[in-house]
Amino acid sequence: MIELSGHALSLDKIERVCFENELVSISSDSMERVKNSRKAVERIVSEKKTIYGINTGFGKFSDVTIDESDVNDLQLHLIRSHACGVGEPFPEEVSRAMLLLRLNALLKGFSGIRPIIAEQLASLLNKRIHPVIPQQGSLGASGDLAPLSHLALVLVGEGKVFYKKHIISAKAAYLQEVMNPISLQAKEGLALINGTQAMTAMGAVSWLEASKLAYQSEMIASLTIQGLEGIIDSFHPAIHEARGYPQQIEVAKRIRDILQGSSLVTRQGEKRVQDAYSIRCIPQVHGASWQALDYVKEKLEIEANAATDNPLIFNDGELIISGGNFHGQPIAISMDFMKIAAAELASISERRIERLVNPQLNDLPPFLSPNPGLQSGAMILQYCAASLVSENKTLAHPASVDSIPSSANQEDHVSMGTIAARHAHAIIQNTRRVLAIELICALQAAEYRGPDKLSPTTREFYNDARKVVPSIKEDRVFSEDIENITKWLKKNELSWTMTHGREIVLQT
Repeated sequence: MIELSGHALSLDKIERVCFENELVSISSDSMERVKNSRKAVERIVSEKKTIYGINTGFGKFSDVTIDESDVNDLQLHLIRSHACGVGEPFPEEVSRAMLLLRLNALLKGFSGIRPIIAEQLASLLNKRIHPVIPQQGSLGASGDLAPLSHLALVLVGEGKVFYKKHIISAKAAYLQEVMNPISLQAKEGLALINGTQAMTAMGAVSWLEASKLAYQSEMIASLTIQGLEGIIDSFHPAIHEARGYPQQIEVAKRIRDILQGSSLVTRQGEKRVQDAYSIRCIPQVHGASWQALDYVKEKLEIEANAATDNPLIFNDGELIISGGNFHGQPIAISMDFMKIAAAELASISERRIERLVNPQLNDLPPFLSPNPGLQSGAMILQYCAASLVSENKTLAHPASVDSIPSSANQEDHVSMGTIAARHAHAIIQNTRRVLAIELICALQAAEYRGPDKLSPTTREFYNDARKVVPSIKEDRVFSEDIENITKWLKKNELSWTMTHGREIVLQT
């Protein structure tokens, strides 16, 4: 069980909750902070002080004072009116991450909610009741208003949820779990929807996929190196230490470890003096993607433990400040950075695919065909990879440089961070398919060279992958192979991990 306090939520813990369904609990210290913050809100209401979001309208309506008798209705009207997301729902694990992140942010004790709100969010997580949240409709400033409003609806017993692999009404899920919806009180609706949890949740889930895919890309590239009898000297530590980037040094070291014991690698001058960049520069290119991923991880973990609603309540209500922590620019830029990092893994992979299938660039059968001419072999697999890489280039256009004013120009600069996060997720899915295609081709090239000559690490990888995609003995519908190996890679994202950045450990 993971105890939440508002301060120590890591990507590792997010993974355990969102992918392994680990239960959560709330620390006693954080609940005390929540109670003290709530007392401040109740005092403001009773004393009839005018504070944004507690007894005023929202956005351009911030100058409209709300009567004390209407402050509770104000919160319900807020989430109903703001729940205007459209499009396909976020994946269920992203919805779960949103619940987790919103709960953790509220536990910091700056938001003025009642303890029952935090307890209800924890119950939804532990009972696996996950809001159905449309992906489109957030500008990424004033928080992820539309997505988080769909989340908040579930707390009051409205909207739809993922529950036991079905989509049902929140009301029906509550009946099955013997739970009661909540009636929102002053400040609580705003506290639930004013934040960056949609973009951060999608970003966290995407980062977890991207980082594991980056490790897999090194394993797949190592198989390609052997299929092309690549030059091992390019991975010598002296080269990479001379430049000094830690991530580049680590990639080169991991690939040397993966290739240890191979009879299919060559030395410079043995068959050629230099390999093409897509082979020779793997540590430099993959290492740069790791640099970006490391940056993104740092920002996501800061945001996962941030207070991002407005206004924030400090010093037991003595200080209440309206600010802009809901603005998603830090995450928007990070997501654009991750888009580029993942897109480059696909881009260089596609170039390695070309070297595997192009008879002018290797001594393998043309297009790895079992009967060149009569059978096309892997010819169109490269086309598919090229298409995905080109699509990634479009998706990689930065969303964070865009803005459009809203709320009658009161909210005149926005981040588009949720769009950036969604596009990052799409790029990662495309990249996994490109790497799947490289793997299919590398398996075939390794088969021609002789699987017994592979390094022990890649021979095990080869044998496992061959159970999913058999040898190309004649042309077939390769679309099925691509999808099968893609699903296998996604399912086994934790299969190839690095211990201390050095030893390759195959986990089943």
